[in-house]
Amino acid sequence: MDQLALLFVLLLGALVSVPLGDRLGLPAPILVTLFGIVLAVLDFVPNVNIPPELILPALLPPLLYAAVRRTSWRQFAANKRPIFLLAVALVFVTTVCVAVVANAIVPGLPIAAAVALGALVAPPDPVAATAVAGQLGLPRRLVSILEGEGLFNDVTAIVLYHVAIAAVVSGTFSPWRAGIDLVLSAVVAVAVGLVLGWGANKLMDVLGDATLQIGLTLLVPYVSYVLAEELHGSGVLAVLTTALFISEYATDADDVMTRLAGHTFWDIVDTLVTGVAFGLIGLELHNAIRTASGHWAEMLGWAAAVAGVVVLVRLLWLLPATWLTKRLHAKRDFDEDIPMSLRETVVMWWSGMRGVASVALALAIPLTTEDGSPFPDRDEIVFIAFGVIMATLVLQGLTLPWLVKRLGVRADTEREKEFEKQLAVRAARAAKRRLREIEEVEELPEELSEQMLRRAFDIGVRISPDIGEGERREAHEQRVRRVKRLRRIQQELLSAARHEVLAARSEPGADPEIVDRVLRHLDVRSLR
Repeated sequence: MDQLALLFVLLLGALVSVPLGDRLGLPAPILVTLFGIVLAVLDFVPNVNIPPELILPALLPPLLYAAVRRTSWRQFAANKRPIFLLAVALVFVTTVCVAVVANAIVPGLPIAAAVALGALVAPPDPVAATAVAGQLGLPRRLVSILEGEGLFNDVTAIVLYHVAIAAVVSGTFSPWRAGIDLVLSAVVAVAVGLVLGWGANKLMDVLGDATLQIGLTLLVPYVSYVLAEELHGSGVLAVLTTALFISEYATDADDVMTRLAGHTFWDIVDTLVTGVAFGLIGLELHNAIRTASGHWAEMLGWAAAVAGVVVLVRLLWLLPATWLTKRLHAKRDFDEDIPMSLRETVVMWWSGMRGVASVALALAIPLTTEDGSPFPDRDEIVFIAFGVIMATLVLQGLTLPWLVKRLGVRADTEREKEFEKQLAVRAARAAKRRLREIEEVEELPEELSEQMLRRAFDIGVRISPDIGEGERREAHEQRVRRVKRLRRIQQELLSAARHEVLAARSEPGADPEIVDRVLRHLDVRSLR
């Protein structure tokens, strides 16, 4: 089996893991990781041969962009306090604690190298957190915090990692220089993200076609990441800024086809890239096992100690941080999402799984320093990192569904339904308002006006049937039954037409391009 065949096997595993995970009640990323572990122990499966410096640029931009599409800038702004406490402060605290412990238990490990280890295992993985949390029916406020933490903690961790690696490689370290680099990295990233977001928004208007616009959204995250890195900024923060700008300003309410096609496209990209990323985590276990040959007991002990520090620090930080956030939570911060109980805090604690970013940073550690000497204890750092990743990703990922069920932490469905009902009412009122505006300009027959008024009301009722009452609801249900019958018949008519057109495609002299054009017209009619 060569590298290309291995890639296709991982892609197939990513697809199969989704229905299998639904059936088993387990998150798909965890299943793909286990699949990668199985592949790693098979003799005929080759070692992964991907340059470490390409892993983050290849995998992170599309994953981050797909994750940002599910949220909004307003959500980040409302949750800035809990996100700061988790994505910035907790990463610093975890890095320091891991560095102190690693420096104490690993003989000869320099403090700068220990800081690099702490930085690469500090950030919980945004893909793992959102993929796992999204399938468990957790309260939206918890998912929002986990998404915000997962998206922004990589920025902090990667900057700390680069500062620590530079200190080991050069042999010098300046706190002031590190602080300036951190600020400049953020400023450059935000500037690049805003410029590219604005430019992409304008270019989408020029392109017009849905296919070209969606293709542009695939290129923009990579361009944003690479350009920011070239300018010594944070590629992760640049991608986040670009994605948030596009999601806020590049949405045309009437561009239905682009929105539907884009949603489907990014769901596919998210599924496939996530599968490859977590499959690589499992496959890289082979190299970690080879590193520990002859020193199993000692290195497993180090990995277990660091994993214990990572998990324990998160719990000890979350308890007072949650209490502090509640105390600071004012009535005016009604949009802020905070854990409302100890059970929700425990679920947040156990959701801190490490993943793609930690693997990429571990593999990207240089082999030598500036003077040509080997990077101190590189093999030990890589093994410890993989031990932490496996302990958190597999152990926590497999047990999180059980913990959520045991604690009874569930989404507030009544609140969600109420919000959906409010949106349905607003949608119906907007449609009625527009109908009145049209009637002021155009003279509509009474029968047509009444029909349009019913349809305006139906817009809201179809979203949330609860807004209809009494006779109006019963009348609506009758209309729905009638419409469903008409639609069924119409779909059968369109189906017969599609079969006939497809049959014509294989006839002598048929132009396939014209056939496909007619078929697309019928497909659009079916969609409407």
